[in-house]
Amino acid sequence: MTDYHDSHDGALADDAGQPDTEHGMTRRQLMRHAGWFGGAVVLTLASGEVISHIAGSQDTKAGAAAGAGAAAAANGALQFVQVSDSHIGFQGPANTDVVGSFADAIKQVNSLGFRPDFVMHSGDLTHLSTAGQFDQVKQMMAGMKADRVFTVPGEHDSIGDAGRAYRRTFGMGTLGDGWYSFDTHGVHFIALVNTLSLEKLGHLGADQIDFVRKDIAGLSSDTPIVVFSHIPLFAMYPKWGWSTDDALKVIALLRRFSSVTCLNGHVHQLFTKTDGNITFHSATTTAYPLPKPGRAPAPTPQVVPARQLKEALGIRSVGYRQGDRELAIKEQRLA
Repeated sequence: MTDYHDSHDGALADDAGQPDTEHGMTRRQLMRHAGWFGGAVVLTLASGEVISHIAGSQDTKAGAAAGAGAAAAANGALQFVQVSDSHIGFQGPANTDVVGSFADAIKQVNSLGFRPDFVMHSGDLTHLSTAGQFDQVKQMMAGMKADRVFTVPGEHDSIGDAGRAYRRTFGMGTLGDGWYSFDTHGVHFIALVNTLSLEKLGHLGADQIDFVRKDIAGLSSDTPIVVFSHIPLFAMYPKWGWSTDDALKVIALLRRFSSVTCLNGHVHQLFTKTDGNITFHSATTTAYPLPKPGRAPAPTPQVVPARQLKEALGIRSVGYRQGDRELAIKEQRLA
């Protein structure tokens, strides 16, 4: 899918001339949106780094790698880390020690060779959203050697109480159901909540979309934008709920910016998709792997040989230097 005028023009009609909607999208929109999965992944791998190219960038792989290295080394460069899906409280054969693997992830953050400007946990901090689990993950993240730690909630952080326990622990200073934005190093960050009001797909809601509209209204179109959410904002695999039903409304608002990167968790595996000015990166987990879309009856925890588990788990470090047209994203396994 490369155009979004459909979302501006209202519901499209089916062959009979009547609107045909599913989860807030027209059938045509959903088919286009879902068609992203399985298509060519537009990314560059260089020296172990995934380079998120912005539309119009003509860098070669070697040049992209050099730019990524320069961004990491330059004074004043932004460097942050994404961790996701720690599922503290999970008990099962897919990982009998999620606390230990999350502790390993924290050690990895602390041994990166630089102090991150911040760490973002992109949801499912806990498995059952109990007070004890929230307290445990909060104490563990306090051990991260970073200037700040941010979070967005996953659906496992909202079990039974619409996210109230999560917001009591991590929602200070946020708006609505826990969304917020901030600026650093010339980049504007938006943290969204799409794990409430779930039927099958993720959902943002009118209030949050209005927040985004007002939040970015005064920004120059050359301001780099990074959006965090738990559930993907693209249709990675709607059959399993790996999409957000009203994400196109936010995507349309972001189209005027030259550099937009969306980072999510939820799917427990790496996947990248670039569409025009927007690049989507799904993160891996620190807990347990999930099957690749369509390769199992359902997205249930996968048991792998113990020696292979840490190969499926990891963290993501991100670098950006003002003036660059790309973020340098490096995936690092816990193995």
